[in-house]
Amino acid sequence: MTNDEQLQRIKNRLSLREPLQEALDIVAQVSDDLTLSKLPDNEDEAVAFLQTELDKIKNSFTTCTSFQRDFPSIAFSIATGVGKTRLMGACMAYLYLQKGIKNFFVLAPNLTIYDKLIQDFGNPAYHKYVFNGISEFVHNRPVIITGDNYNQQGNLFKEGEIRINIFNISKFNSDNKGQKKDGIALAPKIKRLSEYLGQSYWEYLSGIQDLVILMDEAHRYHAGASKNAINELKPILGLELTATPFDEKQKPFQNVVYEYSLAQALAEGKYVKNPAIATRKNFDPKGRTDEEIQQIKLEDAISIHQDTRTELEVYSKTNDVKLVKPFILVVCRDINHAKEVYEYVNSDVFYEGQYKGKVLQIDSSTKKEEEIEKQFLSLESPDNEIEIVIHVNMLKEGWDVTNLYTIVPLRAANASILIEQTIGRGLRLPYDGKRTGVDKIDKLTVIAHENFEAVLAAANDPNSVLNKMNFIEIPEEDLKTKTEVVTSKPVIDIKLENEQVAVDKIENVVTKQKAQNALDAKKAIINSLPDFNTLPEVRKVEDLNKPEVKRKVIRQIEKKLSEGQGNLFAVDILKEAEETYEKIVASYKENIIEIPRMDLVLGEVTATFNHFNLDLTEFNYQALDQEIIRMGLRDKLIETIKAKSSGSYGNPVKMIIAELIDYPEIDYDDNADLLYHLANQAYDYILENSVEKDKIHQTIFQFKSAIADKIYNQMKVHFTLSTPDYVAPRVYAFTKIEQWNFSALINAGYRDYREVVVPTISVAKYVFRGFEKACHFEYKFDSKTEQDLAFVIENDARVIKWLRPASNQFRMYWDNNSKRYEPDFIIETEDTIYMVEPKSSANMNDSDVLAKKEAAVKYCKYASKFTAENNGKPWRYLLVPHNEISRTINFDLLIAKFS
Repeated sequence: MTNDEQLQRIKNRLSLREPLQEALDIVAQVSDDLTLSKLPDNEDEAVAFLQTELDKIKNSFTTCTSFQRDFPSIAFSIATGVGKTRLMGACMAYLYLQKGIKNFFVLAPNLTIYDKLIQDFGNPAYHKYVFNGISEFVHNRPVIITGDNYNQQGNLFKEGEIRINIFNISKFNSDNKGQKKDGIALAPKIKRLSEYLGQSYWEYLSGIQDLVILMDEAHRYHAGASKNAINELKPILGLELTATPFDEKQKPFQNVVYEYSLAQALAEGKYVKNPAIATRKNFDPKGRTDEEIQQIKLEDAISIHQDTRTELEVYSKTNDVKLVKPFILVVCRDINHAKEVYEYVNSDVFYEGQYKGKVLQIDSSTKKEEEIEKQFLSLESPDNEIEIVIHVNMLKEGWDVTNLYTIVPLRAANASILIEQTIGRGLRLPYDGKRTGVDKIDKLTVIAHENFEAVLAAANDPNSVLNKMNFIEIPEEDLKTKTEVVTSKPVIDIKLENEQVAVDKIENVVTKQKAQNALDAKKAIINSLPDFNTLPEVRKVEDLNKPEVKRKVIRQIEKKLSEGQGNLFAVDILKEAEETYEKIVASYKENIIEIPRMDLVLGEVTATFNHFNLDLTEFNYQALDQEIIRMGLRDKLIETIKAKSSGSYGNPVKMIIAELIDYPEIDYDDNADLLYHLANQAYDYILENSVEKDKIHQTIFQFKSAIADKIYNQMKVHFTLSTPDYVAPRVYAFTKIEQWNFSALINAGYRDYREVVVPTISVAKYVFRGFEKACHFEYKFDSKTEQDLAFVIENDARVIKWLRPASNQFRMYWDNNSKRYEPDFIIETEDTIYMVEPKSSANMNDSDVLAKKEAAVKYCKYASKFTAENNGKPWRYLLVPHNEISRTINFDLLIAKFS
């Protein structure tokens, strides 16, 4: 396997993000450039060797001016949350697979990271196990040697095994700190004789010929005892990873070869949450005591926290993904302050005791309490009830939670510095490290009421992380509103629930059971019907009545009734289902809109070289004399002998083509005609202008690379990327109506759709009811325009049914298939089904609006083709400017103007 193929394989298998891919490429380049051997024992030779190695690195990476260690060591400055641990795993995999290096030493700065790294590299059952996908590590699993078991290793010398040593830096210096024997200080255990090895483990490590050291949070090892201890290991290469490339004296690293900073991640909108600094609108700290300000900040944090929690619940239900439980981080001045805050937040006074038992104080006074430690380490678990964490200075590197969404700094120190230091703990994203596109789920909020202006001023520094953050003022009334998750089920589901309520009220046992059997049969049929929309014989809902389809549905119902302990009334339910099947199918059809199911995706982008004629003005080549130069070894005399060629150069046109297809963009199969055309043009021109035409083969052979390069440069001018079209999808007759999940204001969150909401900006806050034609009984609208359109179609005689589709109702993709289009309305009339999108008149020609329109038009085209073949209704798309919609128009007018 070539070097490039191996790199690509590791990148794919470990799902490396773009910055990590770039960093791995640098490791590969450096491992090729460096000698990868131990320094000579002679001091002068060692200095010269190290300088030579440094010069090799400096040739490619000018930012690396010193290794700052007694061995070659390079640093990668990568923002928190991008995936430094995964990069370490990729580096080890590459160095083993491509360079044969088997011994690695991973250094952790504290116990939290130490424990995490052991799981990351050593436990295949762990959900964050790094080496998943590396097949060579399945049967030859890396041996994990830790600071706790190194003195028990008796089989360290097996051939072929990969050894990953994982140590906490404190093992070097504090294994026996303060211990003495016979008045003499003991060496750390790691440096004492091992009965298995006949030498200390330290001596064993420093004698390994291929030891590579990887330093997590490398800024912790750039001075003092730790730096000296690392030098003693004598590795052949050091790979340092940190988000803050400054030593203990705040001097920048001199060996950085790659940087992907937090500011860059924020500017690109990738890999991390979008941090925002928040304050109450018109908040004035003057005249308020510190305690009052503290109370307001904590209360406002709860308001934001509750809103975020609601949005996460909605997202989880809508997209059928894991539920993320958010929590608040409160940063206090000291332990006494933390205790005071804990007692207040954990009391009946704070939110009427709503958070009692849901608060965790974590600092040096509580860290050793087993239950607190357990809760702290399981904060991401949905079963963990902690919603507020109070700390002083415990949350350092290695705290990799993804569910921190709100930070409240209460310390009186420099607020700007505190925020910069603290946000790194909350930037990780919970859903596969990617942004969801939902603003509140992708946002980390820092409450900074009394310091808002100071932080805002600090953000003017272009070098500050704060410069890339959002600053928002939240109206006080918004902070006081509380929301809850609302699920709006399709009308047909609500009707079934209402029927169940009616059955539950029946008092006569026999009558009640008979009614329950009938209802259970109805539920079973309705829940089963969408499973049969892919059958070839089902081309519309009515086709569900075909005898062969009915038999399959009943068979499935019978199977489900017999699962588990079965149903005592299964025979009666099946009989009821057989008798009422056609009636229930008709009822199902009345309560849905027949939305053809399809996956509408864009095809691949294709690259094309267009046909053209060469500009031949620079293709002037003449054959060069071929000479042999001979020099005597003793007398150094030089003589020249004319060389004679056998004349077997091969076909000159094919020689040129062979050079051209070495360029990665040029595919011979796709461009054969053009390549022959251009190569023949070049050949004919050079032949015509040759002084010695009999040497044309020699001329082409001598200049084939230069000729190909000039042809390639002209080809690039005629290179185009095609705009992909939508691939014709497989279309099915219908799909079930999906439920809506959204947030609603508690108590006062509902309005009748006929109400006029003032101010209009408040429309988006409410859930609207009162619909009679809609496929759901409750909807939310993003704007007054959408509410007005709902009013129009609900009261238009031509409209039979309408739907505000849930976000997962359609599978229409745009923007290179990276985004799903969610239409606003589906409206069914007697003869047509319309997909309608109201849009601000100012944005009608925006590129994203037009891209979504293209997807919608294609959907309607394929849906109409399918329905035309099966006696269904055609589909049409309407893109309507907002200023054309009012409660006084009728739907026919919109159709006439915008269809």
